[in-house]
Amino acid sequence: MDKTMLADLDSLPEEDKARMSTMIDQLQIRDSLRMYNSLVERCFTDCVDTFQRKSLTKQEETCVRRCAEKFLKHSMRVGMRFAELNQGAATTD
Repeated sequence: MDKTMLADLDSLPEEDKARMSTMIDQLQIRDSLRMYNSLVERCFTDCVDTFQRKSLTKQEETCVRRCAEKFLKHSMRVGMRFAELNQGAATTD
């Protein structure tokens, strides 16, 4: 967001600021749920081969753990890179 947009947000009435804050919170929750669902679906599809037992086999469990770790590390790296780019864009304004 550039500085003029931030100034525009500051000039909003309190009711609109509260509405915007609620909307942003809802979008963040939605994005978090999407990421979680994507993680579960991807790791389940990649790692679970059979349904012969109630619980995961040791191999499946290890696969799911590694898959989740990779997914979360990737998501964190993308978030950090996005923040770096965002910060660089903000300093050039």
